[in-house]
Amino acid sequence: MKQGTLSLAVLSGAVSTAWAALNVDFGSTDSIKAAAKDVAFDALSYYKGNESGEIPGLIGDQPFQGGKYYWWSGSVQWSTLIDYWYYTGDDSYNSVVSQGLLHQRGPNNDFMPPNATASISNDDQGFWGIAAMQAAELNFPASSIDWANLSRNVWTTQVRRFQQEEKDETCDGGLRWQIPPTNVGFDYKNTISNAAFINLGARLGRWTGNATYVEWADRAWTWLTDIGFLTEDFSAYDGAHVGANCTDINKAEFSYSAGLLLQSAAFLYNQTTGDDQKRWRDRVTGLTKTILDKFFEEGYHYEIACEGRDDACTPDMLFFKGMVTRNLASTVQLAPFTKDAISKVLKTNAEAAVKTCTGGDNNRQCSFSWAKGKFHNETDIPSQLNTLSALTVLLQDEVSQKGIATNATSNPDGGSDGGNGSDSNDNGNGNGNGQGQNGNGNGNGDGGSAGTTTRVTVGVLVAGLFAALL
Repeated sequence: MKQGTLSLAVLSGAVSTAWAALNVDFGSTDSIKAAAKDVAFDALSYYKGNESGEIPGLIGDQPFQGGKYYWWSGSVQWSTLIDYWYYTGDDSYNSVVSQGLLHQRGPNNDFMPPNATASISNDDQGFWGIAAMQAAELNFPASSIDWANLSRNVWTTQVRRFQQEEKDETCDGGLRWQIPPTNVGFDYKNTISNAAFINLGARLGRWTGNATYVEWADRAWTWLTDIGFLTEDFSAYDGAHVGANCTDINKAEFSYSAGLLLQSAAFLYNQTTGDDQKRWRDRVTGLTKTILDKFFEEGYHYEIACEGRDDACTPDMLFFKGMVTRNLASTVQLAPFTKDAISKVLKTNAEAAVKTCTGGDNNRQCSFSWAKGKFHNETDIPSQLNTLSALTVLLQDEVSQKGIATNATSNPDGGSDGGNGSDSNDNGNGNGNGQGQNGNGNGNGDGGSAGTTTRVTVGVLVAGLFAALL
Protein backbone atom coordinates (compact mmCIF):
# COMPACT_ATOMS: atom_id res chain seq x y z
CA MET A 1 0.00 0.00 0.00
CA LYS A 2 1.27 3.44 -0.89
CA GLN A 3 2.15 5.42 2.19
CA GLY A 4 -0.07 8.39 2.78
CA THR A 5 -3.26 9.46 4.42
CA LEU A 6 -5.63 6.57 5.00
CA SER A 7 -9.26 7.66 5.14
CA LEU A 8 -11.35 5.00 6.74
CA ALA A 9 -14.53 6.30 5.22
CA VAL A 10 -13.16 6.06 1.70
CA LEU A 11 -11.70 2.61 2.27
CA SER A 12 -14.96 1.30 3.65
CA GLY A 13 -17.08 2.95 0.98
CA ALA A 14 -18.75 5.30 3.44
CA VAL A 15 -17.70 8.47 1.68
CA SER A 16 -20.45 10.48 3.31
CA THR A 17 -18.93 9.98 6.77
CA ALA A 18 -15.41 10.95 5.85
CA TRP A 19 -15.61 14.00 8.06
CA ALA A 20 -16.24 11.86 11.14
CA ALA A 21 -14.09 8.77 10.50
CA LEU A 22 -10.68 8.14 11.99
CA ASN A 23 -7.97 9.36 9.63
CA VAL A 24 -4.37 8.23 9.91
CA ASP A 25 -1.33 9.30 7.95
CA PHE A 26 0.95 6.35 8.66
CA GLY A 27 3.96 8.39 7.60
CA SER A 28 3.32 10.95 10.34
CA THR A 29 4.07 10.38 14.01
CA ASP A 30 1.76 13.23 14.95
CA SER A 31 -1.10 11.72 12.95
CA ILE A 32 -0.64 8.31 14.56
CA LYS A 33 -0.61 9.89 18.02
CA ALA A 34 -3.73 11.91 17.26
CA ALA A 35 -5.59 8.84 16.06
CA ALA A 36 -4.43 6.85 19.07
CA LYS A 37 -5.71 9.62 21.35
CA ASP A 38 -9.16 9.37 19.77
CA VAL A 39 -9.23 5.59 20.10
CA ALA A 40 -8.04 5.75 23.72
CA PHE A 41 -10.85 8.18 24.50
CA ASP A 42 -13.39 5.87 22.89
CA ALA A 43 -12.03 2.86 24.78
CA LEU A 44 -12.29 4.64 28.13
CA SER A 45 -15.83 5.70 27.37
CA TYR A 46 -16.86 2.13 28.22
CA TYR A 47 -15.18 2.21 31.62
CA LYS A 48 -17.30 3.10 34.64
CA GLY A 49 -15.00 1.93 37.43
CA ASN A 50 -14.01 5.45 38.42
CA GLU A 51 -17.62 6.50 38.93
CA SER A 52 -19.42 6.59 42.27
CA GLY A 53 -20.68 3.18 43.36
CA GLU A 54 -18.60 1.24 40.82
CA ILE A 55 -15.57 -1.00 41.39
CA PRO A 56 -12.27 0.45 40.13
CA GLY A 57 -10.26 -1.78 37.85
CA LEU A 58 -13.07 -3.88 36.42
CA ILE A 59 -14.67 -3.62 32.99
CA GLY A 60 -18.16 -3.81 34.41
CA ASP A 61 -19.85 -6.80 36.02
CA GLN A 62 -18.43 -10.27 35.48
CA PRO A 63 -20.44 -12.93 33.59
CA PHE A 64 -21.69 -14.65 36.73
CA GLN A 65 -23.05 -11.23 37.74
CA GLY A 66 -24.78 -10.72 34.41
CA GLY A 67 -21.91 -8.88 32.76
CA LYS A 68 -19.73 -9.77 29.77
CA TYR A 69 -16.07 -9.66 30.72
CA TYR A 70 -14.17 -11.62 33.34
CA TRP A 71 -11.91 -10.10 35.99
CA TRP A 72 -8.71 -10.68 34.05
CA SER A 73 -9.78 -8.39 31.20
CA GLY A 74 -9.27 -5.32 33.39
CA SER A 75 -5.55 -6.07 33.40
CA VAL A 76 -5.55 -5.93 29.59
CA GLN A 77 -7.15 -2.49 29.65
CA TRP A 78 -4.53 -1.16 32.05
CA SER A 79 -1.55 -2.72 30.33
CA THR A 80 -2.79 -1.29 27.01
CA LEU A 81 -3.07 2.17 28.53
CA ILE A 82 0.36 1.92 30.15
CA ASP A 83 1.77 1.24 26.69
CA TYR A 84 -0.33 4.10 25.30
CA TRP A 85 1.30 6.48 27.80
CA TYR A 86 4.75 5.02 27.11
CA TYR A 87 4.51 5.35 23.34
CA THR A 88 2.70 8.70 23.09
CA GLY A 89 3.60 10.56 26.28
CA ASP A 90 -0.08 11.31 26.92
CA ASP A 91 -0.62 10.99 30.67
CA SER A 92 -4.35 11.82 30.61
CA TYR A 93 -5.35 8.41 31.96
CA ASN A 94 -2.46 7.65 34.29
CA SER A 95 -4.40 8.30 37.49
CA VAL A 96 -7.24 6.05 36.31
CA VAL A 97 -4.75 3.32 35.42
CA SER A 98 -3.06 3.48 38.81
CA GLN A 99 -6.37 3.45 40.62
CA GLY A 100 -7.59 0.44 38.63
CA LEU A 101 -4.45 -1.61 39.14
CA LEU A 102 -4.07 -0.82 42.81
CA HIS A 103 -7.69 -1.40 43.71
CA GLN A 104 -7.44 -4.97 42.41
CA ARG A 105 -4.15 -5.87 44.11
CA GLY A 106 -5.94 -7.40 47.12
CA PRO A 107 -5.13 -7.18 50.83
CA ASN A 108 -1.90 -9.17 50.44
CA ASN A 109 -0.63 -7.25 47.41
CA ASP A 110 -0.69 -10.36 45.22
CA PHE A 111 -3.68 -9.68 42.97
CA MET A 112 -6.05 -12.00 44.75
CA PRO A 113 -8.77 -9.53 45.74
CA PRO A 114 -11.86 -10.76 47.60
CA ASN A 115 -14.13 -9.65 44.74
CA ALA A 116 -12.39 -12.10 42.38
CA THR A 117 -11.27 -15.01 44.54
CA ALA A 118 -14.34 -17.13 43.84
CA SER A 119 -13.47 -17.41 40.14
CA ILE A 120 -9.77 -16.64 39.95
CA SER A 121 -7.31 -18.68 37.91
CA ASN A 122 -3.54 -18.74 37.63
CA ASP A 123 -3.58 -17.00 34.25
CA ASP A 124 -5.93 -14.30 35.58
CA GLN A 125 -3.65 -13.54 38.50
CA GLY A 126 -0.64 -13.78 36.22
CA PHE A 127 -1.94 -11.17 33.78
CA TRP A 128 -2.48 -8.66 36.60
CA GLY A 129 1.04 -9.34 37.81
CA ILE A 130 2.36 -8.84 34.29
CA ALA A 131 0.58 -5.47 34.05
CA ALA A 132 2.27 -4.37 37.28
CA MET A 133 5.65 -5.60 36.00
CA GLN A 134 5.13 -3.64 32.82
CA ALA A 135 4.48 -0.53 34.91
CA ALA A 136 7.80 -1.07 36.69
CA GLU A 137 9.79 -1.65 33.50
CA LEU A 138 8.37 1.38 31.73
CA ASN A 139 8.77 3.62 34.79
CA PHE A 140 5.06 4.24 35.00
CA PRO A 141 4.64 7.04 37.54
CA ALA A 142 3.32 6.25 41.02
CA SER A 143 3.92 8.13 44.23
CA SER A 144 4.99 5.30 46.51
CA ILE A 145 4.13 2.05 44.77
CA ASP A 146 6.73 -0.61 44.09
CA TRP A 147 5.14 -2.11 40.99
CA ALA A 148 7.73 -4.87 40.71
CA ASN A 149 7.03 -6.00 44.24
CA LEU A 150 3.39 -6.63 43.38
CA SER A 151 4.55 -8.85 40.51
CA ARG A 152 7.01 -10.63 42.79
CA ASN A 153 4.21 -11.43 45.20
CA VAL A 154 2.18 -12.99 42.39
CA TRP A 155 5.16 -15.08 41.32
CA THR A 156 5.73 -16.23 44.89
CA THR A 157 2.19 -17.56 45.26
CA GLN A 158 2.45 -19.31 41.92
CA VAL A 159 5.82 -20.93 42.46
CA ARG A 160 4.42 -22.51 45.61
CA ARG A 161 1.55 -23.95 43.58
CA PHE A 162 3.99 -25.23 40.97
CA GLN A 163 6.07 -26.88 43.68
CA GLN A 164 2.96 -28.52 45.12
CA GLU A 165 2.05 -29.96 41.70
CA GLU A 166 5.55 -31.43 41.41
CA LYS A 167 5.28 -32.88 44.89
CA ASP A 168 1.89 -34.42 44.11
CA GLU A 169 3.21 -35.72 40.77
CA THR A 170 0.18 -34.43 38.88
CA CYS A 171 1.34 -34.40 35.27
CA ASP A 172 4.87 -34.09 36.67
CA GLY A 173 4.32 -30.45 37.56
CA GLY A 174 2.91 -27.40 35.87
CA LEU A 175 0.27 -24.98 37.07
CA ARG A 176 -3.40 -25.84 36.97
CA TRP A 177 -5.79 -23.49 35.22
CA GLN A 178 -8.05 -22.70 38.18
CA ILE A 179 -6.86 -21.92 41.70
CA PRO A 180 -9.96 -22.82 43.80
CA PRO A 181 -10.26 -26.63 44.03
CA THR A 182 -14.06 -26.33 43.81
CA ASN A 183 -13.97 -24.61 40.43
CA VAL A 184 -14.66 -26.26 37.12
CA GLY A 185 -11.25 -26.24 35.47
CA PHE A 186 -9.22 -27.12 38.57
CA ASP A 187 -8.62 -30.50 36.92
CA TYR A 188 -7.11 -28.84 33.84
CA LYS A 189 -3.57 -27.62 33.17
CA ASN A 190 -3.10 -25.15 30.35
CA THR A 191 -0.40 -23.40 28.44
CA ILE A 192 -1.50 -19.84 29.18
CA SER A 193 -1.31 -20.21 32.97
CA ASN A 194 2.21 -21.57 32.73
CA ALA A 195 3.17 -19.00 30.08
CA ALA A 196 2.15 -16.22 32.47
CA PHE A 197 4.29 -17.79 35.20
CA ILE A 198 7.23 -18.04 32.80
CA ASN A 199 6.71 -14.43 31.74
CA LEU A 200 6.76 -13.18 35.32
CA GLY A 201 9.91 -15.18 36.06
CA ALA A 202 11.66 -13.95 32.93
CA ARG A 203 10.86 -10.35 33.72
CA LEU A 204 11.66 -10.53 37.42
CA GLY A 205 14.95 -12.22 36.58
CA ARG A 206 15.89 -9.39 34.26
CA TRP A 207 14.64 -6.74 36.70
CA THR A 208 16.44 -8.09 39.76
CA GLY A 209 19.40 -9.99 38.38
CA ASN A 210 18.31 -12.93 40.56
CA ALA A 211 19.01 -16.11 38.58
CA THR A 212 16.44 -18.12 40.53
CA TYR A 213 13.61 -16.48 38.62
CA VAL A 214 15.25 -17.42 35.33
CA GLU A 215 15.81 -20.98 36.49
CA TRP A 216 12.11 -21.33 37.30
CA ALA A 217 11.12 -19.83 33.96
CA ASP A 218 13.36 -22.36 32.22
CA ARG A 219 11.96 -25.16 34.38
CA ALA A 220 8.35 -24.28 33.51
CA TRP A 221 9.26 -23.94 29.81
CA THR A 222 10.81 -27.40 29.90
CA TRP A 223 7.63 -28.75 31.47
CA LEU A 224 5.53 -27.26 28.66
CA THR A 225 7.67 -28.95 26.02
CA ASP A 226 8.01 -32.25 27.87
CA ILE A 227 4.27 -32.55 28.43
CA GLY A 228 3.59 -31.73 24.77
CA PHE A 229 1.78 -28.41 25.13
CA LEU A 230 4.57 -26.63 23.20
CA THR A 231 5.82 -28.59 20.20
CA GLU A 232 9.09 -28.66 18.30
CA ASP A 233 7.56 -26.46 15.60
CA PHE A 234 6.40 -24.02 18.32
CA SER A 235 2.72 -24.77 18.14
CA ALA A 236 1.23 -23.84 21.51
CA TYR A 237 -1.72 -26.09 22.36
CA ASP A 238 -4.36 -25.17 24.92
CA GLY A 239 -3.98 -27.81 27.64
CA ALA A 240 -5.07 -31.18 29.06
CA HIS A 241 -6.76 -32.82 32.05
CA VAL A 242 -5.05 -33.99 35.19
CA GLY A 243 -7.21 -37.12 35.30
CA ALA A 244 -5.66 -38.27 32.04
CA ASN A 245 -2.17 -37.34 33.26
CA CYS A 246 -2.27 -34.49 30.72
CA THR A 247 -2.24 -36.88 27.76
CA ASP A 248 -5.63 -35.77 26.32
CA ILE A 249 -4.16 -32.61 24.83
CA ASN A 250 -6.62 -30.10 23.43
CA LYS A 251 -4.82 -28.92 20.30
CA ALA A 252 -6.70 -25.67 19.90
CA GLU A 253 -4.24 -22.82 19.32
CA PHE A 254 -4.77 -19.28 20.56
CA SER A 255 -2.52 -16.41 19.62
CA TYR A 256 -2.12 -15.05 23.13
CA SER A 257 -0.45 -18.24 24.37
CA ALA A 258 2.16 -18.14 21.62
CA GLY A 259 2.50 -14.36 21.95
CA LEU A 260 3.17 -14.48 25.67
CA LEU A 261 5.72 -17.27 25.23
CA LEU A 262 7.44 -15.24 22.51
CA GLN A 263 7.73 -12.20 24.74
CA SER A 264 9.00 -14.41 27.58
CA ALA A 265 11.68 -15.92 25.35
CA ALA A 266 12.70 -12.41 24.26
CA PHE A 267 13.13 -11.31 27.89
CA LEU A 268 15.24 -14.39 28.55
CA TYR A 269 17.30 -13.87 25.38
CA ASN A 270 17.94 -10.28 26.44
CA GLN A 271 19.48 -11.22 29.80
CA THR A 272 21.49 -14.34 28.96
CA THR A 273 24.80 -15.00 27.18
CA GLY A 274 26.58 -17.77 25.34
CA ASP A 275 24.79 -21.05 24.78
CA ASP A 276 21.85 -20.01 26.92
CA GLN A 277 21.29 -16.93 24.81
CA LYS A 278 21.55 -18.97 21.61
CA ARG A 279 18.89 -21.34 22.94
CA TRP A 280 16.51 -18.45 23.68
CA ARG A 281 17.31 -16.83 20.35
CA ASP A 282 16.30 -20.03 18.59
CA ARG A 283 13.03 -20.04 20.53
CA VAL A 284 12.36 -16.39 19.72
CA THR A 285 13.02 -17.10 16.05
CA GLY A 286 10.80 -20.17 16.02
CA LEU A 287 7.89 -18.56 17.82
CA THR A 288 8.10 -15.43 15.68
CA LYS A 289 7.84 -17.51 12.52
CA THR A 290 4.98 -19.61 13.88
CA ILE A 291 2.98 -16.58 15.02
CA LEU A 292 3.44 -14.65 11.79
CA ASP A 293 2.73 -17.70 9.63
CA LYS A 294 -0.36 -18.83 11.53
CA PHE A 295 -1.97 -15.66 12.82
CA PHE A 296 -0.68 -12.98 10.41
CA GLU A 297 -0.72 -14.89 7.14
CA GLU A 298 -2.33 -11.99 5.26
CA GLY A 299 -0.38 -9.29 7.07
CA TYR A 300 -2.92 -8.68 9.82
CA HIS A 301 -4.02 -10.59 12.88
CA TYR A 302 -6.59 -13.32 12.30
CA GLU A 303 -7.58 -15.43 15.31
CA ILE A 304 -7.61 -18.84 13.62
CA ALA A 305 -9.47 -20.66 16.39
CA CYS A 306 -12.63 -18.62 16.09
CA GLU A 307 -12.69 -15.98 13.33
CA GLY A 308 -14.76 -16.67 10.27
CA ARG A 309 -17.49 -18.42 12.23
CA ASP A 310 -20.43 -16.47 13.64
CA ASP A 311 -20.25 -15.95 17.40
CA ALA A 312 -17.34 -18.38 17.73
CA CYS A 313 -15.06 -15.84 19.41
CA THR A 314 -15.87 -15.58 23.10
CA PRO A 315 -15.55 -12.22 24.91
CA ASP A 316 -12.15 -13.37 26.22
CA MET A 317 -10.85 -14.02 22.71
CA LEU A 318 -11.76 -10.51 21.60
CA PHE A 319 -8.81 -9.13 23.59
CA PHE A 320 -6.11 -11.28 22.02
CA LYS A 321 -5.18 -9.11 19.03
CA GLY A 322 -4.02 -6.14 21.05
CA MET A 323 -2.15 -8.36 23.49
CA VAL A 324 -0.21 -10.18 20.78
CA THR A 325 0.49 -6.97 18.89
CA ARG A 326 2.14 -5.52 21.98
CA ASN A 327 4.01 -8.80 22.61
CA LEU A 328 5.48 -8.53 19.13
CA ALA A 329 6.49 -4.91 19.60
CA SER A 330 8.28 -5.55 22.89
CA THR A 331 10.03 -8.52 21.29
CA VAL A 332 11.56 -6.13 18.76
CA GLN A 333 12.95 -4.02 21.60
CA LEU A 334 14.34 -6.98 23.53
CA ALA A 335 15.54 -9.01 20.54
CA PRO A 336 16.33 -6.50 17.77
CA PHE A 337 17.20 -9.23 15.27
CA THR A 338 13.43 -9.74 14.87
CA LYS A 339 12.79 -6.18 13.74
CA ASP A 340 12.70 -6.72 9.99
CA ALA A 341 10.19 -9.56 10.19
CA ILE A 342 7.95 -8.05 12.85
CA SER A 343 7.90 -4.32 12.07
CA LYS A 344 6.66 -4.86 8.52
CA VAL A 345 3.70 -6.84 9.85
CA LEU A 346 2.93 -4.31 12.57
CA LYS A 347 2.37 -1.67 9.89
CA THR A 348 0.05 -3.76 7.71
CA ASN A 349 -1.71 -4.91 10.86
CA ALA A 350 -2.43 -1.32 11.90
CA GLU A 351 -3.64 -0.44 8.41
CA ALA A 352 -6.09 -3.33 8.49
CA ALA A 353 -7.32 -2.41 11.98
CA VAL A 354 -7.94 1.21 11.08
CA LYS A 355 -10.04 0.29 8.05
CA THR A 356 -12.72 -0.99 10.43
CA CYS A 357 -12.99 2.22 12.46
CA THR A 358 -16.13 3.81 11.02
CA GLY A 359 -18.70 2.61 13.56
CA GLY A 360 -20.47 3.87 16.64
CA ASP A 361 -22.22 7.16 17.22
CA ASN A 362 -19.06 9.07 16.30
CA ASN A 363 -18.38 6.99 13.15
CA ARG A 364 -14.84 6.14 14.22
CA GLN A 365 -15.15 3.12 16.51
CA CYS A 366 -13.48 -0.08 15.44
CA SER A 367 -14.36 -3.74 14.86
CA PHE A 368 -12.75 -6.96 16.00
CA SER A 369 -12.33 -8.68 12.64
CA TRP A 370 -9.77 -6.87 10.53
CA ALA A 371 -10.08 -9.32 7.65
CA LYS A 372 -13.38 -7.80 6.53
CA GLY A 373 -11.86 -4.40 5.81
CA LYS A 374 -14.79 -2.47 7.25
CA PHE A 375 -16.82 -1.93 10.39
CA HIS A 376 -19.05 -4.94 10.84
CA ASN A 377 -20.27 -5.49 14.39
CA GLU A 378 -21.39 -3.82 17.60
CA THR A 379 -18.95 -1.54 19.33
CA ASP A 380 -17.10 -2.94 22.34
CA ILE A 381 -14.07 -2.20 24.47
CA PRO A 382 -11.80 -5.04 23.22
CA SER A 383 -11.99 -3.79 19.63
CA GLN A 384 -10.95 -0.30 20.68
CA LEU A 385 -8.08 -1.63 22.80
CA ASN A 386 -6.91 -3.85 19.94
CA THR A 387 -6.77 -0.94 17.50
CA LEU A 388 -5.16 1.30 20.12
CA SER A 389 -2.39 -1.28 20.49
CA ALA A 390 -2.02 -1.61 16.72
CA LEU A 391 -1.55 2.16 16.40
CA THR A 392 0.72 2.82 19.36
CA VAL A 393 3.28 0.12 18.56
CA LEU A 394 4.01 1.94 15.30
CA LEU A 395 5.77 4.49 17.50
CA GLN A 396 8.37 2.00 18.69
CA ASP A 397 11.22 3.90 17.04
CA GLU A 398 10.16 6.97 19.02
CA VAL A 399 10.74 5.17 22.31
CA SER A 400 13.66 2.95 21.35
CA GLN A 401 16.06 5.04 23.41
CA LYS A 402 13.93 4.65 26.52
CA GLY A 403 14.31 0.90 26.48
CA ILE A 404 12.77 -1.46 29.00
CA ALA A 405 14.17 -0.74 32.43
CA THR A 406 15.67 -3.00 35.06
CA ASN A 407 15.74 -2.20 38.74
CA ALA A 408 19.29 -0.93 38.36
CA THR A 409 18.41 1.51 35.58
CA SER A 410 15.07 2.53 37.08
CA ASN A 411 16.41 2.99 40.63
CA PRO A 412 20.16 3.61 40.39
CA ASP A 413 20.26 4.62 44.05
CA GLY A 414 18.44 1.54 45.27
CA GLY A 415 14.97 0.09 45.25
CA SER A 416 13.31 -3.26 45.09
CA ASP A 417 15.64 -6.17 44.55
CA GLY A 418 15.36 -9.90 44.17
CA GLY A 419 15.97 -10.67 47.80
CA ASN A 420 13.34 -9.21 50.05
CA GLY A 421 9.94 -8.27 48.75
CA SER A 422 8.50 -6.22 51.57
CA ASP A 423 5.03 -7.63 51.06
CA SER A 424 5.97 -11.27 50.75
CA ASN A 425 9.47 -11.64 52.22
CA ASP A 426 10.30 -13.48 49.05
CA ASN A 427 13.89 -14.65 48.79
CA GLY A 428 13.60 -15.68 45.17
CA ASN A 429 13.14 -19.38 45.82
CA GLY A 430 9.44 -19.58 46.42
CA ASN A 431 9.83 -20.10 50.16
CA GLY A 432 8.90 -16.65 51.34
CA ASN A 433 6.60 -16.39 54.33
CA GLY A 434 4.07 -13.95 52.90
CA GLN A 435 0.49 -15.17 53.14
CA GLY A 436 -1.65 -15.07 50.04
CA GLN A 437 -5.37 -14.44 49.94
CA ASN A 438 -7.10 -17.29 51.75
CA GLY A 439 -10.19 -17.27 49.62
CA ASN A 440 -12.61 -15.87 52.15
CA GLY A 441 -14.71 -14.11 49.55
CA ASN A 442 -18.20 -15.41 49.02
CA GLY A 443 -19.42 -16.25 45.55
CA ASN A 444 -19.81 -18.89 42.91
CA GLY A 445 -16.67 -20.48 41.53
CA ASP A 446 -17.48 -20.43 37.87
CA GLY A 447 -14.17 -21.17 36.24
CA GLY A 448 -14.10 -17.70 34.72
CA SER A 449 -10.73 -16.61 33.43
CA ALA A 450 -8.55 -16.03 30.45
CA GLY A 451 -8.33 -19.78 29.83
CA THR A 452 -10.27 -19.85 26.60
CA THR A 453 -11.08 -23.25 25.18
CA THR A 454 -10.91 -24.49 28.75
CA ARG A 455 -14.05 -22.61 29.72
CA VAL A 456 -15.84 -23.58 26.53
CA THR A 457 -14.92 -27.21 27.14
CA VAL A 458 -15.67 -27.65 30.80
CA GLY A 459 -18.78 -25.51 31.20
CA VAL A 460 -19.80 -22.82 33.60
CA LEU A 461 -20.71 -22.75 37.26
CA VAL A 462 -19.63 -24.82 40.18
CA ALA A 463 -20.77 -23.27 43.43
CA GLY A 464 -18.69 -23.10 46.56
CA LEU A 465 -16.03 -21.43 48.57
CA PHE A 466 -12.43 -22.54 48.44
CA ALA A 467 -9.06 -22.58 50.08
CA ALA A 468 -6.47 -21.34 47.62
CA LEU A 469 -3.39 -23.46 47.06
CA LEU A 470 -0.63 -21.37 48.46
